[in-house]
Parts: sequence; structure tokens; C-alpha cells
Amino acid sequence: MKKDLRKVRNIGISAHIDSGKTTLTERILYYTQRIHAIHEVRGKDGVGATMDSMELEKERGITIQSAATYCSWKECDINIIDTPGHVDFTIEVERALRVLDGAVLILCSVGGVQSQSITVNRQMTRYKVPRIAFINKCDRTGANPFRVMQQLRDKLDLNAVMIQLPIGLESDLQGMIDLVTMKAVYFDGDQGDTIRHETIPADMLEEAEARREELLDAVSMFSDELMETMLEEAEIPETMVHEAIRRGTLSLELTPVMVGSAYKNKGVQLLLDAVNAYLPCPTDVENTALDLDKDETEIVVSNNPNDPLVALAFKLEDGRYGQLTYIRTYQGMVQKGDTIVNSRTGKKAKVGRLVRMHANEMEEIDGAGSGDIVALFGIDCASGDTFCSGGVNWSMSSMHVPAPVISLAIKPVDNKAQINMSKALNRFTKEDPTFKTFVDHETSETIISGMGELHLEVYVERMKREYNAEVEVGAPQVAYRETITQRAVFDYTHKKQTGGSGQYGRVAGYLEPLEEGEYEFLDSIVGGVIPREFISSCDKGFQKSLVKGILTGAPITGVRVAINDGSFHAVDSSDIAFQLAAIGGFKQGYGKAMPVIMEPIMKVAVEGPSEFQGAVMGSLNQRRGVIIGTFEEGNYTVVEAEMPLAEMFGYSTTLRSLTQGKAEFTMEFATYKQVPKGVADELIKAHEAQKKES
Repeated sequence: MKKDLRKVRNIGISAHIDSGKTTLTERILYYTQRIHAIHEVRGKDGVGATMDSMELEKERGITIQSAATYCSWKECDINIIDTPGHVDFTIEVERALRVLDGAVLILCSVGGVQSQSITVNRQMTRYKVPRIAFINKCDRTGANPFRVMQQLRDKLDLNAVMIQLPIGLESDLQGMIDLVTMKAVYFDGDQGDTIRHETIPADMLEEAEARREELLDAVSMFSDELMETMLEEAEIPETMVHEAIRRGTLSLELTPVMVGSAYKNKGVQLLLDAVNAYLPCPTDVENTALDLDKDETEIVVSNNPNDPLVALAFKLEDGRYGQLTYIRTYQGMVQKGDTIVNSRTGKKAKVGRLVRMHANEMEEIDGAGSGDIVALFGIDCASGDTFCSGGVNWSMSSMHVPAPVISLAIKPVDNKAQINMSKALNRFTKEDPTFKTFVDHETSETIISGMGELHLEVYVERMKREYNAEVEVGAPQVAYRETITQRAVFDYTHKKQTGGSGQYGRVAGYLEPLEEGEYEFLDSIVGGVIPREFISSCDKGFQKSLVKGILTGAPITGVRVAINDGSFHAVDSSDIAFQLAAIGGFKQGYGKAMPVIMEPIMKVAVEGPSEFQGAVMGSLNQRRGVIIGTFEEGNYTVVEAEMPLAEMFGYSTTLRSLTQGKAEFTMEFATYKQVPKGVADELIKAHEAQKKES
């Protein structure tokens, strides 16, 4: 069952909302004969796209969960993950890119590089994922792939080079010119199944030759052989150009740009050829793991199927038959009946069922080799765990998980809903690391936190549908933080004398603002005035103090606490006494350190017809927004602003009514900033009132 890893591609399809990711994946599945009929994302046939298998996805016409599938094209096995475009589901993109070797970045030929394209590109760069850009929707009115290519250079700082030219645009899109083979390619038949190669139309020959020169100049940087051939003005073999493009793509220094229209079935087969030709196979990518038995020494994973197994669980789903764990194998093989070890927990597990996924359908397999993406049943683990066998104890570096910025209080309507709700929350928190839940001890309410309104809305809707848990939803809460703005000293003695031994501990030191990070503890004790065993007790006490600030009860962040003096009692000092002394000292210093309230600021991009630009800017200014810039793109204007999350609730309704439903916006977390005094006073007043009530 040994397979040639050079013929394996693990790719992701990522883009801004509505650029056509799912439509493209649907076409790929059709041309690779995984499906035999094409269904549209917002299809009239009621079936919906194959990859949008969740009811909610079909209704809304959006992708919520990344879906994995597998297909073959010209001797290459391709594992594909179709990811969501909404920033609320950013973890789905993050974990897909963590395990993929290459990616296709899709752009709309009208919308161009949009806000989420920038985010996705940043994620690809973080995980060093080589990419091909595909400019989709060239059949739309206003399509301009040349402008989009320029944006790839200017906005994303990519060395973007066109390897194709469209023949006609908008409703005249007929096919494309391949600048490597210098042939015109047309797609005949209802579904574009028949590919026809012709000579380049005479009226486009000059432009094609000029663009080919640009292409050869750019790619010759990656091949001395090609450069020499060009200097000698000899005939340039196609294979040499392909090889140079591949080298440039793998080094992340070149991004080949392709054009087409997935909806009109033009250009998809050529994109598949490019995936095979230019994107990396598992052995082209260097992945590292940490050896837990050797002080987390970094080790390069081998990709060798004969080495011990190393696999990463990157996504969990609660399927019909229990937990389904998606894994990417990095080296070794996994087969039915094998025993694998979770390196985080040390627990052993037996591989019962092993499946290859095709959206929500599955195909039973006996084994999987290195570089594969498959799924296991009935294995208890968390997202991001590493599985090993054969005596190695390694951990793959985990993925970046952003912190939640918005919370909601939810309340079950009756006892049955309470049981179902806890089942649902248990599952969702396990599956999605950006979705958190906890019980507020003061109000006894269940609080859910996530990345945005849509994120939480989808989970509340899924609770009702999948678990029959009717819940009432409270008003959204913003994840405020408190911090200090100046240095303050403290000197606090905790003394308690009851019958028998008492409690005694004294700590002195200072608090100061911390530029980077959330909390830092400095131990500057000399001469043993606080015994060594109680230093960690002080640290614990300070950390407990960070949970709730005095202004609004929000968590405290950005504080450095130092202790430089103190005293103890030979009998009465204890762990708990010093914890309480630290809590008292922190409170004493915190009040003097000029605490302030911080709020999450979101980066917002509003896109809509230029005629509404004034109204859009006015609406952002009213909501305490700071406008960073505006970009004209044809008849469309993009307004970028930094907005407090607290002011964004209900903005989608306001925007719709202002622009006759023609504008849309995206937002993602940018930073935390201090709230203005008037807003801070209101928040403090509301917190005081809440304290009195409870």
C-alpha cells in the first residue's frame, strides 16, 4: 500500500466571502468524477453544494465548517479542504492551513483583494503555505483580472505573475490563453468537459507575447538554466518554464495567477493541472515537531512511511457514530487495529474505524500512509493533539487560536432543554477552540463567548436544531479588560488570630504597566524575608486577583507585579496566608495605579456602491469609528475603519437600510484600546447597579 508521495497534494481553498470557493470545489469534484451532477450553492434544486452539508449552510448559502474531500486528477491524489470565508469562523481556516501543504487563494475579479483575502493571505504566510491565485468570476459585469493582479502585488505584497490571459471578459468570456504553452484553450459542452486547444486569436497575439515576456522575466530568477536559454535566444521548452514556476511557488517568492469562471465551467481543469504542477507534495514541505522526552527539542518530521507514526488531530466533529477526528499523518502509517498514543495525555487508543472523508459521506479504508488526511472514529482527544506510535513521544506545534471577543448569556427554557444544552456546549467547545463557555458565579447564568455575532448566532441555532435545546438569549456582552496606567507600590500585612495557630504574611512591592503580554511576576526578594516555598503562593494570589477588576469586574491584563520585601512568622505563615496577603497587596496597589477600562477594537471594512459612501462614513463616525482609509474600485467604494466592538451590534441592519441592502461589511479583531471617559463612567455605573441587585 506504499504510495508515491510525490503524487499527493494536500490543498486548501480559501478566500473572502462570496468569491466562489464552494462553487469551485463543486466543479473540481465534478471534473475529477467524485460527483456526477453539479449542484449550486444557492441552488434551486434544493440539494445545495456537496461541501455545504449542514442544513444551516444550505439555507444561508455560506460555509460554516471546513469540509474535507478527496479526489484524483491525472495520477495525483488531491486532499481538499474547503474553508469558510467569514472571519467569525477564522479557526476553521487556521486549522486547515496548519495541516495543508499548499493553497488556492480565490479572488473575485470584480471585488478583488477584499478584507478577508488579506486575513487569509496573512494566515497562509504564518504557516508558510505556497499558493496559487485564481481570479474567479471573470464572467461578471465589471470583471477586471488585471486590476486584481495589481492588488495582489500592492495590497498583499505578493510577487504575482499571470500565467494565463482571459479571452474576452464579462459575458464575452470564451476561454483563456495559456502563456506557458502559448495556446488558446476553450471549454466546450454544457459543463465545459471538452477542452479544445487552438492557436491564439490574431487580435490578442501581441498582448500574449508581451505578457509571456513578463512571465519569463519573473520566473527566470528561479532557474539559471532558463535564464541561459533566454540569453541564447533559443527555443524554451515548456517543462523548463513549469519547473521554474514550481520552484518560485515553493519558495513562497512567486504566486502564479490564473483566471476563469467556476460557475461558467471555464478554467477549472487548468487550475487542477497547476495544482499538480506547482503546489508542493508532502515531501517538499518541512514540518517540525517537539520531542517531549528531550526538553522539547525541535525535530524535523521525516515523511517516511517506515518511521514511527506522527499525526496531528486538527479538527473534531460529533458524527452519527460518535466523535470523528480528522488527522493529518506526517510520517509513518496508521492502520486498522493499530495502537496509537496521545502525546498530550499519554493515553493509548486502538484504531477501530478509519475513513476517508467526502464532505459528510465517508469511505472505509484499511490504512493511510504518510502525508494523508483521513478521519478516525471513537478516539477521545482534543483539537490540536498529536498521535504517535513506535516509542516516539513528539508533539506537532499547535495552531494559533485567537481569543474570543464577544459573549452572550443563554438560559434554557426548561429542564429538558438544560440537559440538551449542556450536551451541545460540551460538544461545541471540544470542536471549536474559539468557542468558550462558563457559568458566571454571581448571576448563575451560562455565558458563551466567540469571535462575532454570526459565530454565536450559528451555535445557538445549532443547539435548537441538532439538540432540540430551546434557549433564551440575553444581550451580547463585550469582552472588556482592565489595566493600569502607572506604577504603584503596596505593602500589605495579612494577620488573622483565632484559637490555635493563626495566619500571618506580609508582602511589599509594586505594580507597573506591562507593554507586551498579560501578566508578569518578578521575584526581587533577597535575604529570605519571604521563604522560597511561599514565593509561588504570592504568585498564585496575584494571578487570582487578575480574574476581576474593581471598575467593571472585567479581567485585568497588562500588569507586571514585583515583590521586593515582606516578612513571615515561623508558626503562623502558610501557603494560604501568603496567597491572601498577595491578594490584599494587589488590591491596595491596583487602586493607586490609575486603572482604566479597555475595549476590543475591530478592523471593519464596508464595501458598497460609491453613491452611499457619505452615508456609510457618517454611520461609522456616529459609532465612535476612526476611518483609516477609503478605496475606489470602479463604482464601488471600500471604507476601512477601526470600530469599538460595543458599537457594532445591529450594524448590519443599519447598513442595509442606509444602502438599500447593497453594501456588506466584514470585521475582525484588531487590538484593545482605552474607552473614552464618558463610556467608562457609564460602564462603572452599570457595574455598581448590577452589584447592588445581586
